[in-house]
Amino acid sequence: MAEIASFSVTYSSYLGPEGRLTDRLPDCFDNCADLLPLYRNMVLTRLFDAKCVALQRTGRLGTYASCLGQEAIGAGVGHALRQDDVLLPTYREHGAQLLRGARVEELLLYWGGDERGSDFSGPREDFPVCIPIATQCTHAAGVATAFKVRKQARAAVVMCGDGATSKGDFYEAVNLAGVWSLPLVIVVSNNQWAISVPRSKQSGAETLAQKAIAGGVAGEQVDGNDVIAVRNAVGKALDRARGGEGATLIECLTYRLGDHTTADDASRYRSADTVQSERQRDPIDRLRLLLKSEGHWSDAQESELTQDVSETLDAAVERYLSEPHELPVSMFDSLYENLPTALLDQRAETERWGADHE
Repeated sequence: MAEIASFSVTYSSYLGPEGRLTDRLPDCFDNCADLLPLYRNMVLTRLFDAKCVALQRTGRLGTYASCLGQEAIGAGVGHALRQDDVLLPTYREHGAQLLRGARVEELLLYWGGDERGSDFSGPREDFPVCIPIATQCTHAAGVATAFKVRKQARAAVVMCGDGATSKGDFYEAVNLAGVWSLPLVIVVSNNQWAISVPRSKQSGAETLAQKAIAGGVAGEQVDGNDVIAVRNAVGKALDRARGGEGATLIECLTYRLGDHTTADDASRYRSADTVQSERQRDPIDRLRLLLKSEGHWSDAQESELTQDVSETLDAAVERYLSEPHELPVSMFDSLYENLPTALLDQRAETERWGADHE
């Protein structure tokens, strides 16, 4: 018997939970001061998150998916992307979307059930939030195929959760990315829970990164609570993709500190002790400790940032709440370029109903 193939999965981390560098900074950062924009984004994302939960609890926002504890992933991805790349997010990528140029009030509109929230100000070819699990993976393979056919030095980045890696759409996208050598980067936010199903019960694979191997795609694992590691891995994968070297799957190890959504109660299926233990790996705390130890951050700057972000969010909330509601007939506006005959009558009936109930 002869061994015909062997594989390995690497793991990278630069910043320990105590806020000290465990390795020198990668080439994407000249010094620790370069981390300040990522830190500000992570703080904005966390305060935005808290604001959204409060709005939902008071009936001013729909069901909302928190990214508490996962801020480093959104910041790392958003910072690595170029403007002409395309982001295909799932429902916890608020930080990446904000870095890409989406406005706070636009994200609020989306989570408030207003389709205008998907028409955001970021790069116009970025995809809207995807709620169905893993379907955005095959969409991303299509986008990457378009770039390859057009011979454009661009890349698509699709983001999904650990549960999505158990879906057929995910495997189909990986297979296409490998066989066609697509300029695609798949970022898996492994937060250990697919709603109430723990990682240990959703896949027998030792790592999720190794799921790339069968498709002929490079796979690696990083500390998802280390924004340096995320940014470096995604940046390198994007360079390879744009350079015609094919796709990469990056598994970001993190933990979902909050409920799956505001419709969930995670205390029913996991212990408070476990969550408290995971809080010791908080991505924002560890980056703040590093910046302070290197002389790039202070308590006064922290207070000023918190106040500025809070004022920004309050103003955005006011704009969101003052936005006139969409009319029911608007549900037909983004379905087709030209409505099929079968829907024309429904649209007319809905328009009449709306006029009668103004």
